[in-house]
Amino acid sequence: MVIANALQPGPMARSARVIVSCLVPPSSKRAARRKDAYTRACPPLRLLRQAVAAWFRFANAATGPYVWSPRLAMTAPMARAFLFVLDSFGIGGAADAERYGDAGSNTFGHIAQACAEGRADREGLRKGPLLVPNMVSLGLARAAHTATGFRFDSTADAVSASAFHGAAQEISSGKDTPSGHWEIAGLPVRFDWGYFPDTVPAFPAELTEAMIREGNVPGILGNCHAPGTEIIERFGEEHIRTGKPICYTSVDSVLQIAAHEVHFGLERLYEFCKTVRRLVDPLKIGRVIARPFLGETSATFERTYNRHDYAVPPPEPTLLDRLTGRGSRVIAVGKIGDIFAHRGISEVRKAPGNMAMFDKALGAMDDAGDGDLVFANFVDFDTEFGHRRDVAGYAAALEAFDRRLPEALVKLKPGDLLILTADHGNDPTWRGTDHTRERIPVIGTAPGLTGGDIGLRTTFADIGETVAEHLALGQGRHGTSFHATIGGHA
Repeated sequence: MVIANALQPGPMARSARVIVSCLVPPSSKRAARRKDAYTRACPPLRLLRQAVAAWFRFANAATGPYVWSPRLAMTAPMARAFLFVLDSFGIGGAADAERYGDAGSNTFGHIAQACAEGRADREGLRKGPLLVPNMVSLGLARAAHTATGFRFDSTADAVSASAFHGAAQEISSGKDTPSGHWEIAGLPVRFDWGYFPDTVPAFPAELTEAMIREGNVPGILGNCHAPGTEIIERFGEEHIRTGKPICYTSVDSVLQIAAHEVHFGLERLYEFCKTVRRLVDPLKIGRVIARPFLGETSATFERTYNRHDYAVPPPEPTLLDRLTGRGSRVIAVGKIGDIFAHRGISEVRKAPGNMAMFDKALGAMDDAGDGDLVFANFVDFDTEFGHRRDVAGYAAALEAFDRRLPEALVKLKPGDLLILTADHGNDPTWRGTDHTRERIPVIGTAPGLTGGDIGLRTTFADIGETVAEHLALGQGRHGTSFHATIGGHA
């Protein structure tokens, strides 16, 4: 069995276009045990497998040509990539923000200002200036300055060795989760999503009728634009009495459906969402989202972590498809799998809350092998604090994430690439409750590379192309890699 592998240009890589997959360490633990037992019993095969593994590392060298020797070949660094998305952590400055009514929005800048002025103090939660020293050491303050000229008042602006920093402008038409993530993965959204008008009712009558008929429900509640927690408080008790699901939307291309996990049933909610997903496909609605909740009264209702997104699949291959297509693993942490309609995903790991999600990401880093990608989304920044316009909560969440960041940094090995970024903005000081059109930070580190300033990138797709080059994939259709800028192979 063979798999084609498009290697990076180079005198030896050009000739190494086919890898014998049975000689490369397998991805599953069960297969690994079987194959390891077989190779132990067959020394010639073990030696041949080691030779091919050495060739693969040499031909795919992520840090430049290797000086050949058996010892160096067998200890060559692995090329792995870790992409962490702090959902909604924009840094302002989008050139087209005015078109979206968001000129002047700046999630990071306004949170930092509020903290500096004491407007983000909350008893028992946090107090004082925003403290994110680990992200600053990766270049967050400099990325913010690149995006808008904003100067973060931090006690230290020194950037760590091998760290890189910059900002990126979105070219996709929306300011939503799928658009941002797809563009990060090398696929800008050039078409326009469908949206529901800010009227009551918000949904076309024929859609509402089809939802009721084909979803086998007695009716729907809501049918309007609304924040999720507010609409559950308003209609939750009626939903329990009548069995009618709560259906609502926002300025994003989305139809959200809230229902009680016990009284309506979690699996029934998921099945209803699948029906609605099919019904809104002709309208080009990006996502149908299941929003389960618990509680018995408006004062006790609380959304659970059993959210599920039903997204439109990307219209062409993304970075994830390209990686899994050549035999690499893509480990999705959080809602990444949902965002890509589970295409190009090898494994999904979920947990409730940012900190539990960070634990899952750390475990995925441990399990990632040569050529693998760990793609993680930390959604609480957006859902729990951005949409709820909770400045103090957002600041505390950033500080908590920053405190955990060294746990990820210590796991990096020579040949690894870690990128922290965002998918859009959600300025908690801004009017309304919706996302804001902003540039995003692109910061990170790659042990063994020089790092540095990558400037203002003209598309989020540059992130995906950089990861692709790092993992020895051929060039994609969209975006420009900055891998050479940070000292990678050209």
